[in-house]
Amino acid sequence: MAQFDLKDLKGSIVALVTPFKGDGSVDFDALGRLIDFHLENKTDAILVLGTTGESSTMTHEEDEAVCKYAIERVAGRVPVIAGSGSNDTQTMLDKSLSYQGLGADGLLVITPYYNKANEEGMYQHFKTVLDAVDIPCILYNVPGRTGCSISESVIERLHTHSNALGIKEASGSIAYASRVARYLSDDFLMFSGNDDIVVPLMALGARGVISVWANIAPATVHSMVFDYLEGRYDQALATQLDNLDLIAALFAEVNPIPVKAGVELLGLSNAVYRLPLAPCTDATRALLEGEMRKQGLIQ
Repeated sequence: MAQFDLKDLKGSIVALVTPFKGDGSVDFDALGRLIDFHLENKTDAILVLGTTGESSTMTHEEDEAVCKYAIERVAGRVPVIAGSGSNDTQTMLDKSLSYQGLGADGLLVITPYYNKANEEGMYQHFKTVLDAVDIPCILYNVPGRTGCSISESVIERLHTHSNALGIKEASGSIAYASRVARYLSDDFLMFSGNDDIVVPLMALGARGVISVWANIAPATVHSMVFDYLEGRYDQALATQLDNLDLIAALFAEVNPIPVKAGVELLGLSNAVYRLPLAPCTDATRALLEGEMRKQGLIQ
């Protein structure tokens, strides 16, 4: 049973990495340390099984185990959102119902990738899940990953659905975000999906960020978002600008390769990946380590 009403969701939602052992299996001990780290450092909600969580290389059984473990470890202290997306609508529906049954507070549902979709197919892809579940869903727009975007007309058709909580906007386009912002309300929210433009999207009405950066700097990301929400705009902007080089380092190679190295530098888990992801170059690691030192994240 979900614990939270996500209509009030705001702040820093970490797109949590999934730690693996040397043999490639899920490292649940490290996952527990990561969750505790976020609970201790003001992360406002935890997203598991997103892009950053490498769910695309995990089995359905592993996905369920990670979702179940996270919900139990968090124990109702902050919302847990589960990425249930797939390019196959039936698979997304099955996962969504499963995670709802495990007690997830909300779902992150992505556009179909590789096969893409026409306009009606995109609408039905989301509507199928929205109609079937009883918990809020965040639509995930990330065309750089999926090769397709949620059109404004599909947003217009979906934004009033009772289970459409909002959108994770990760196109990087302020113009697109501005058009989406016309549909925002107390019932349809926006969260930045790009760490380098959180403040600009909040100026358009976003409630916060679903963040890669928060994996290594949860307190900073939380403070930046709440500085903006509480009217300390200059401080929020200063934090955003001061961290642009660190954020760039986190995306110097494809996500989540650098951020897992960052988590390892914090001593919370080992930087182990599943192919086709491979460890970052020495140059990327050195760049990231230097930026983490500048921000006081490591000594």
